[in-house]
Amino acid sequence: MSDRIPMFPLNSVVFPGVTVPLRVFEDRYRALMHHLLRIEDPAERIFGSVAIREGYEVGDHGAQSLFRVGVRLQLTEAEAHPDGTFDIVAVGRDRIRLDKLDKGDLFPLGEVEELPEPTVPVPDELLNRARATFTAYRMALSEISADPYRGALPTDPTYLSWVLAACAPLPMAERQQLLEASDAEERLVLVTELLRTELRAMNVITSLPATEVARTRWSPN
Repeated sequence: MSDRIPMFPLNSVVFPGVTVPLRVFEDRYRALMHHLLRIEDPAERIFGSVAIREGYEVGDHGAQSLFRVGVRLQLTEAEAHPDGTFDIVAVGRDRIRLDKLDKGDLFPLGEVEELPEPTVPVPDELLNRARATFTAYRMALSEISADPYRGALPTDPTYLSWVLAACAPLPMAERQQLLEASDAEERLVLVTELLRTELRAMNVITSLPATEVARTRWSPN
């Protein structure tokens, strides 16, 4: 079943279950924030995001090409500033496929379909390998940068797959590949191998991951 929701394309891939801080200063997205904040029920303050394949978040021309698979987000925090900008926090809820994007009168609107995450049994061996690989990556990174994750890793395989995908130091195309993976098992296999590749590279050259910029916290919209 398709739905029509506000859209906020970003220069990054967002994952379900992951918190996303954003700085909002472009007029169309300020209008979107005002629209969402007028909704009485916080659980209904929903908008969608897909990653920008080509183009920019800002400017008259904006995004020239978008990935079709993205995430539905819920606005959870919003701080309005005197100059009209906002600092917000949103959390990814579930995956969507964007079928059509319209400019809208005030902000972009998208026709989207839900992409449910199937529940599949994930072998314990794979779960343990994924956790161990990420722990090794965190230890290697601790010598040169901040820990990409705080606290204990989730026990739920699906949420674990989203957390590791969000924390992995990967370029846009590979992060999008993880978002589009058919289920948690496929995603955990992919992210474990990608992290192992990163670890091998770090053992050769001690430096920050080349894609550290992919985890920039603020979005220049």
